Amino acid sequence: MGSPQGYRASWWTFLLHQAPHINFQFEAVGSEFAPEDWGYQQALLFLASVSGLCFAISLVLICVYLIRFCCCSNEDDEESKTQRVCCVTWSCVAAVIVCCAGIGIGFYGNSETNDGVYQVTYSLLNTNHTLSSIDALVSETVELLSATVRGELTQLEETLSPRTELVAVVRNTRRQAEAVAQTLDGIPFWGEARSTPSVLAEQIGYLEDYRWLAYILLLLLDLIICLFTLLGLAKQIKWLVIVMTVMSFLVLILSWGSMGLETAAAVGLSDFCFEPDGYVMNTTQASTGLSPGRIGSARLTMCQRALSNIHSQLYGLEREAIPHFPAAEKNILSIQSTLNNTESKFHNLIALLNCRGLHKDYVDALKGLCYDGMEGLLFLLLFSFLSALSFTTAVCSLPRAWKRFQNR
Repeated sequence: MGSPQGYRASWWTFLLHQAPHINFQFEAVGSEFAPEDWGYQQALLFLASVSGLCFAISLVLICVYLIRFCCCSNEDDEESKTQRVCCVTWSCVAAVIVCCAGIGIGFYGNSETNDGVYQVTYSLLNTNHTLSSIDALVSETVELLSATVRGELTQLEETLSPRTELVAVVRNTRRQAEAVAQTLDGIPFWGEARSTPSVLAEQIGYLEDYRWLAYILLLLLDLIICLFTLLGLAKQIKWLVIVMTVMSFLVLILSWGSMGLETAAAVGLSDFCFEPDGYVMNTTQASTGLSPGRIGSARLTMCQRALSNIHSQLYGLEREAIPHFPAAEKNILSIQSTLNNTESKFHNLIALLNCRGLHKDYVDALKGLCYDGMEGLLFLLLFSFLSALSFTTAVCSLPRAWKRFQNR
């Protein structure tokens, strides 16, 4: 188990994996990635609810500030009013600067996340191509052997029927060919899986398109609010400031909500990336009903030995049978040609089943998901936090700026 060769969990994955996992009963839950387990789901929802608590605190602070703003006396000296105006102005400017910084971070994080997801889908499609090639090669090889068993070996057995010892050799050859065909036919166990890599890649790409579009719209909305806020403050347009206050409050809700989703996603992804092999192998075994050792070198070696034995038996038949049964020469040569073709396909099959290509695709998918994807998700988390912070300040500062415009 653990991590595959060529991949190592990053330090931010390790830190997020250490985050406390607590269910709704405030009991500790294991940090192993188990998305089907209700207790683990509660732990992620509990982490997401932290941003809800932050949103509630920000609402309380906004309400307290606005109540104080509305109820406090305006009987201040001119110096105090000047200081307050200066404070409001700089608070709005600081909120806009923080918002713009968050937008830049958000665009970078969105791009990194998209790159990571693209790498995952690309690796899944490569894996699907490899598995499809194995399927096609196995089908062709099994069909060749089956056709040989049904055709040439049957005719050869009828031709050599006067010699029982030769018929026994042909029948033994038939059994070995059938055994090789049956062994090869059982190699593509992924056909029993509920979801193929291509289907999974399509689903991931479909979800990523919506995620990317949602974040682009949120980033553009933040940018528009920042620009119009600056315009309203510079031109002292009262109605525009009111509209931006309302929009800031709506984006504030979206920011805290997205922060909760990103927190849960980041912790869940870190749990998977910390030890990915265990979850992948268990899921594969559960979906196919087979053990990880179903296809191994032992099965392939057995097929190779069987093909070698069949060749040896055919050479013996060629020496013994052809002098007495010349009609058998055509069948024997045809069977040898088929076996040579089968061995060529078999070597190609071994090259595909050595798992180097599949392992490379697996490691590339992990790197895309756990390096670029995780990094992008953390930047998006920072963007949501900065956005929530800046719009909390804006909601508090813009009403006072509006009152200043009214007084003037």
